[in-house]
Amino acid sequence: MSIRTLLVTVRGDGKGEGVLDHALALGRPFDVHIHVVHCRARAEDLLPYSTLMTVGMRETILDAAVKGAEEEEARVRGLFMEYLVNHEIQLIEEPPAPPGVTASWHEVKGRQAHVVAVRGRLADVIAVPRPEAGGLGHATFEAALLETGKLVLLCPPEPVTTIGRHVCLAWNGSGESARAASAALPLMENAEAVTVLTSPENTQDELTVDDLVKHLGWHNVNAVVRTLDVSAHEIGGALLDNTKAAGGDVLVMGGYGHSRRRELVMGGVTRFIAEHTDIPVLMMH
Repeated sequence: MSIRTLLVTVRGDGKGEGVLDHALALGRPFDVHIHVVHCRARAEDLLPYSTLMTVGMRETILDAAVKGAEEEEARVRGLFMEYLVNHEIQLIEEPPAPPGVTASWHEVKGRQAHVVAVRGRLADVIAVPRPEAGGLGHATFEAALLETGKLVLLCPPEPVTTIGRHVCLAWNGSGESARAASAALPLMENAEAVTVLTSPENTQDELTVDDLVKHLGWHNVNAVVRTLDVSAHEIGGALLDNTKAAGGDVLVMGGYGHSRRRELVMGGVTRFIAEHTDIPVLMMH
């Protein structure tokens, strides 16, 4: 089992290069192929609602929208091609891939969240920028996390050099944390160190942290345990703080252990980390 394909969506918001940096840091040890998708809004979706207009006005607006979208697409693709040259990444469209990291470019019409929800189902990892509180990025992040069944790499704006040298794994015995641990096994098997972060107040008795450590041992992963002495409402910040204190360069965790509705109303670990992390985070629902 390995990490072989990684999906990245880009648009002209200035975050694409940072997400590609994270994808490269995670994927380089595995010679991944990065599928880069530029999502382009359909021209008809840009028409104002509840506004009466003549056929001529409609055509003028549509023509301007198409022209603007084409210019933006060309600009973003140019930045992508420049990135490949600067990082010595080969552009290929079909497997098999040569040694090293490779990438491909795809232009797709439609809402970014919907494109991620569909195309992400055939990726090993989906990389998305850290969403801003109340921003549009939440729709893409949640589509990736809730509708694909794949690992989602949350990419904060901070520069990144390594992802996976020291992996910190959040554990509470839930199905979400167990799925995240299984999906991230290739990363942990390749890591120099693995630290399990757990809190007695937030762990299900049926699967203890000792059970997890033994399971990882069968995969030749020698994990150490770091116990967090915090209450439930402090766990999000404690996971980030303890990952950095342990020397981790990525946090692996389950996402939306409670229902999304409950997290939105009451707040929760997933929501807190999604909006506040300053380190790479791999999540799985």
